[in-house]
Amino acid sequence: MTHTPDASLDALERLAAVIESRKAANGGDPAASYVARLLHQGPDAFLKKIGEEATEVVMAAKDADHGADKAKIVNEVADLWFHCLIALAHYGLTPTDVVAELQRRAGTSGIEEKALRKAVLREARGG
Repeated sequence: MTHTPDASLDALERLAAVIESRKAANGGDPAASYVARLLHQGPDAFLKKIGEEATEVVMAAKDADHGADKAKIVNEVADLWFHCLIALAHYGLTPTDVVAELQRRAGTSGIEEKALRKAVLREARGG
């Protein structure tokens, strides 16, 4: 099953809208919604979940290297992305912001991009 980039972004934006609706300011109820509960608990709660899910992605990939079902990687990445969307919402960001950054980086060597970030950081530190 293939999806167009626009359809994929639309799906992420729809999910982001649901997450946004779970914020306390929008009536999200921590007693009735997992997302509202994570947002209510604050960054430590959803950042911990991001760490757990990232570890599960690594474990699923390692298992796939030894013959396990690769679909498990997709499931774990979906969990990771979901929790990352919660973090984005908390900080007032959207999937479109992430896609824009990826597009900005397109065509740039990863090695060059990393070196540029280090140079910018050095300059910001004054030297």
